[in-house]
Amino acid sequence: MLAAATHRDRSTNELSSTEALFAAVRGRSGWIISDGKAGNETQCRGVFDALGLKSEVKRIRPGRLQELFAPYLGVARAERFGEAGSHFAPPWPDFAIAAGRLTAPYIRAVKRHAKLATYTIILQDPKVPLTTADFFWMPEHDRKRGPNVLTTVASPHGFSPERLAALRVLPPPLAFAAVPRPWVAVLIGGDGSSYTFKPEDMTRFAVSLRSVAERGVGLLMTPSRRTPVALLSAIDRLTVDFPRFLWDGTGDNPYPAMLAHADHFIVTADSVNMCGEPAVTGRSIHVFAPSGGSAKFQRYHEALSRHGATRPLPDVVTALDTWSYPPLYSAADIAHAIAERWHRRRSMLSGLTGP
Repeated sequence: MLAAATHRDRSTNELSSTEALFAAVRGRSGWIISDGKAGNETQCRGVFDALGLKSEVKRIRPGRLQELFAPYLGVARAERFGEAGSHFAPPWPDFAIAAGRLTAPYIRAVKRHAKLATYTIILQDPKVPLTTADFFWMPEHDRKRGPNVLTTVASPHGFSPERLAALRVLPPPLAFAAVPRPWVAVLIGGDGSSYTFKPEDMTRFAVSLRSVAERGVGLLMTPSRRTPVALLSAIDRLTVDFPRFLWDGTGDNPYPAMLAHADHFIVTADSVNMCGEPAVTGRSIHVFAPSGGSAKFQRYHEALSRHGATRPLPDVVTALDTWSYPPLYSAADIAHAIAERWHRRRSMLSGLTGP
């Protein structure tokens, strides 16, 4: 009895401590320094949303040399960094975050100009020294480690459990109504630096999706900006005889509704974000791997598999397996680590970092 009461007291104290950490951070200012890549910006916004910051996106305009030699050169002079009236000028934010090699010099410049007024954060590994920012997050499949580095299996994103719960309260799009349940959300990527959809991959994926549809489930399919026209055509051709939804790019993006309402997921292996975001649901994810890959992607997919989130998509599905696992919402873990370290620094340097 005493042990149970002690455990409850400890849990209550931990909860109170967490609430106090976030109360001190919530509502403060943050710059998202963006290279314009949707995936990078999504990760940054996910962390700042979890921190409860008032965020402002600052798009960069690197010169040709900066693009060629990033992240090793400084910010282009044309940015007039730190000068009154420029895009990057005081008042400095409480937090600044960036992802990608092009943005690393901007974090370095913020740290130099703002000094202790701004807590600087870099997501991923842009191949810079760990002194470049106050805090680094890297996916577990990257191998760089250090005292100011946090790693998680999945990447941060903006689909918190609370946001998904709110989306589930809303009725799903009318276009979903003609599709039988259970709903299988199919998230279709495309060619990238590591994976390529060869003609045989396109056929293999389309045939597999047809075999899923033959099980009597409903396919809710959405392409990405990188999806090859030939891949989409193959999928369309082999699933057209079945009840399905295939987004044509018009109207509201159905992706958030798919995450909220789908009973099962099929994703292509080429996108870290696309494979990791459905894992916040705790629902089964089958992964289709096109040609190619890399050692880093292999480590990533092995980590998701070890967690129990993913399994390979068979070439022909005779029965659609379902399973569950502890949901992955890395943005909360990253935000907690940032808030804790920011608070510790603020306490140590009381009077030097502002209110």
